[in-house]
Amino acid sequence: MTDAPLTARLDVSRTQILAYRRRVGALDERLPHGPESLRVAAWAGLQDSVPRAALLSIHARVAGTRPTDWAHSSLVQLWGPRYNAYVVAERDIGVFTIGRLPDDDKARRFAEDMADRLETFLAGRTMTYAAAGHGLGIHPGALRYGAPTGRMLIRWEGAGQPTIWSVPRPDLDPAEARLELARRHLHVFGPTTPAAFAEWAGIRPTRARAAYQALGGSLIAVRTPIGEAWILASDEEALRARARTTAPARLLPAGDAYYLVQGSDRELLVPEAGRRPELWTSRVWPGAVLVDGEVAGVWRRAAEKVTISAWRALTSEERDAVEGEAAMLPLPGVGGPVALSWDD
Repeated sequence: MTDAPLTARLDVSRTQILAYRRRVGALDERLPHGPESLRVAAWAGLQDSVPRAALLSIHARVAGTRPTDWAHSSLVQLWGPRYNAYVVAERDIGVFTIGRLPDDDKARRFAEDMADRLETFLAGRTMTYAAAGHGLGIHPGALRYGAPTGRMLIRWEGAGQPTIWSVPRPDLDPAEARLELARRHLHVFGPTTPAAFAEWAGIRPTRARAAYQALGGSLIAVRTPIGEAWILASDEEALRARARTTAPARLLPAGDAYYLVQGSDRELLVPEAGRRPELWTSRVWPGAVLVDGEVAGVWRRAAEKVTISAWRALTSEERDAVEGEAAMLPLPGVGGPVALSWDD
């Protein structure tokens, strides 16, 4: 299976694609608070490399989000796709870890050896990953290479070093875990391609293409404004559905799944070439401001101070919606209200 199928079953517009992604990403209407909604919000994982980004991604999708919900009992933190810090549902640990296990024996043995060494050294203890690494006589960053075994979890409070501990291996076949990881990517980022899956997951393109081959008849080829791609057959109805009323505004944090895309997908999301470098910077990304379903600017935060940079003149109603979102941000460790300013 290639990244460009020869025939497509249906043509889809930019409007349809973005409406679909918002719909499956729960960005048009927040979900009721609870473990199942948190799992839906974390269906493709919640990147947490920027402190508490995962929490703000939850807030954009789940009603009544509390400052502690990133550490909800149904969620865990681990090194996920591309070895970034992620928050995922505990029952999905295997998907985001074993689904990325290397195929070649040498790399897989290295991952298992790292997990074995850590488990033996910790002996049931929890400690900072720096202390664990130095105790093993290795650079602490090397511990990440054991993450695809599913046998280590982390907790990063956003300040200081993450702690690390060993857990039992998830009871999930690696091949099935990889297919489920591909399904998650197709559902949240679709229409998409094997190349985009490989880039997102941090796996070899050959592995991504093999996953698409294995999914076979459960996929449908579609033609998009940026080329041919694939969706899950089970998502066809949702993709064809008419766009519903969009949320007036959402503030998405750095690394949010809605704009965690590469290449031509960025052109789809932000058609203005001059604006793309403002969102996808060469360093730490700002957050994305969604207004009526479109990226209409970026935002940054320092403690309780939130700064909005709009890309166009917003109506008073639109500004009120953005300010309302900012006021509701469940910022941990911030005693007072959010102080918002506009960088006009």
